[in-house]
Amino acid sequence: MNLAANPVRPGAPAAICPGTGELLERLRAWSDAGLLRHLDSAFAVFIATLDPEASPALLVSAALLAQVEGRGHSCLPLAPLPADPQSVLAWPAETHAAVDALWRSLPATPAAWLAELQRSPTVWRVGAGADLGQPLVVDGEDAAPRLYLRRYWRQERTVSMAVVERSASPAQVDEARARGWLDRLFPAPTDTLTLDWQKLACAVALRGRLSIITGGPGTGKTYTAARLLALLFAMSEAPDRLRIALAAPTGKAAARLTQSIDSSLQELQQGLGPALDLQLLTRRIGAARTLHALLGARPDTRRFQYHAGKALDVDVVIVDEASMVHLEMMAALLEALPADARLILLGDKDQLASVEAGAVLGDLCRDAAAGRYGSETVRYLLETTGMRLPERYLSEQEPAPALAQQTVMLRESRRFGGPIGALARAVNDGTDPAEPGRLIATDRTGALFGAQDGRLATVIELAVDGRPGTSAGYRDYLELLARGPGRDDADGHAGWATGVLKAFDRLRILCAVRDGDWGVQGLNRAIERALEQTARSDGSGRLLAPRGAWYPGRPVMVTRNDPALGVFNGDIGIALPAGDAGGRLRVYFLDGDRLRSVAVSRLAHVETAFAMTVHKSQGSEFEHTVLVLAAHSGNVLSRELVYTGITRARSAFSLVAERPGLLEQGVRQATRRESGLVA
Repeated sequence: MNLAANPVRPGAPAAICPGTGELLERLRAWSDAGLLRHLDSAFAVFIATLDPEASPALLVSAALLAQVEGRGHSCLPLAPLPADPQSVLAWPAETHAAVDALWRSLPATPAAWLAELQRSPTVWRVGAGADLGQPLVVDGEDAAPRLYLRRYWRQERTVSMAVVERSASPAQVDEARARGWLDRLFPAPTDTLTLDWQKLACAVALRGRLSIITGGPGTGKTYTAARLLALLFAMSEAPDRLRIALAAPTGKAAARLTQSIDSSLQELQQGLGPALDLQLLTRRIGAARTLHALLGARPDTRRFQYHAGKALDVDVVIVDEASMVHLEMMAALLEALPADARLILLGDKDQLASVEAGAVLGDLCRDAAAGRYGSETVRYLLETTGMRLPERYLSEQEPAPALAQQTVMLRESRRFGGPIGALARAVNDGTDPAEPGRLIATDRTGALFGAQDGRLATVIELAVDGRPGTSAGYRDYLELLARGPGRDDADGHAGWATGVLKAFDRLRILCAVRDGDWGVQGLNRAIERALEQTARSDGSGRLLAPRGAWYPGRPVMVTRNDPALGVFNGDIGIALPAGDAGGRLRVYFLDGDRLRSVAVSRLAHVETAFAMTVHKSQGSEFEHTVLVLAAHSGNVLSRELVYTGITRARSAFSLVAERPGLLEQGVRQATRRESGLVA
């Protein structure tokens, strides 16, 4: 790996001095070596074009800023750069000598480094000098300055200011009336020390314009949200005019949210009887939408139909799977929200953040486990729920942090009590989940399975036939596809297509990376070939017969939003013959129990989806989940990725690693994204 500077290329900016040209060439060499992206070194060239006298510290900072934002950070911390560049770079050991050689020519202290940046007309320091729209922004205290691209600084500032404003001054609540409804919605023991966190979450959300309900799988986030909606409906002065919107980052998550809320409200109606007309509430809610659809995404611009100048027509917005909401989307949502509307965020703070910049939910929930509730919140909760918070959840400062008063962490999982849950908790706690000589601990239920033999054949076998103890494999949906609808009418075809989609959704192969034999692309090809070579159970043919790009049974994931077609990034469907006489292929999607389809000729942005990344699986659950860890996963392999992969499984979880030690490596590598977001 040659990281030495090369002679200045003809493409370098003509107005810069030779020394600057040499530095830009060194950065470009690092891009050629794969340490930086070419976009990163090109951004440094762009800054040098705007400021021909740009200092080396500024150009290096510009390249690193572009790189860390590509890794999901919203800013570059400047304080550690002079003394410990590897805390930001995390490059291989063989590069350290070349990095050290360059760093000897750069400022030795954070103050000197910051001074170099502030001299440039391309940089604006917040609170110092005129804001002329400079592309780079420095914010934060002198002891911990942060460098931003202006776009991300503006988005982070929008979110931070909205969070502070919405968390301040909780609304007045008729506490006696709220107590009456909460006791009906959550029948519970009268012991004041027995905590029902779901009931507490509803009480907290009742008085705030921003509320956060976080918790792991099975803790009842959407169950709580349904009861919160019933509570808001019951407490409203005009319930028949209450405007409610449900949203999620993906179509799959939105469909699951609709289904969960509807079923919870139906169950709740049976318990409440005629005291509350929840059918009217259900009509007021309607189906959940993706955030793109809620805000009015348009194909020709990044701007949405709804924004600060044209607010959403809502009183309450509930967003599920909020851990997937990136900084830009959260800023757009908060800008489009009316000042008096309520926003309730639901999500698992320990899951993977969005692949785009920011980890908003993780930042906002940084201290959720500690509670940090102030004396007024403790009094309010006692009056409205009858529960007294233990001292360990109380704030050590008064006034207590405002956001903490509107955040509740659900702590009891009603679904993950078995070995899958134990494994997820071990990973989340950062403890070693492996027993000596085994990759994953297993028990007599067979709910867990581990393989560290480095054989792709293990993944293929699991994909085709599942494993002993769980029949969920791709054979299931393909056998059903081969049998056909059985009836020629529309209902028969719809029932068959729905059954095929549900059978496919019982299993999913989840990968840490996209590239390579152990990534999404390689495994999609390998699984497709294996299914093509495997006979059906009745011997009538092969499970799959690929012919060209489109063929019956091809599972696909949408990779780009297309509001005109009603499909969004992350939607998964299967190509099936249509029910009409022509039998042309259409891709069928299932949103809860609603079946919809699009002609294959209209879907330009899709990819085969036997295997998908863990990131893309968020918001989904599968009966059997197979997590595949590649040896070249690098920094992608993290505690959050492993935890998210495990918690996609309902009944069975399998892990196959290319080599021993990858699970432990992932558990040790916790992710922290740099930001200046209020916590």
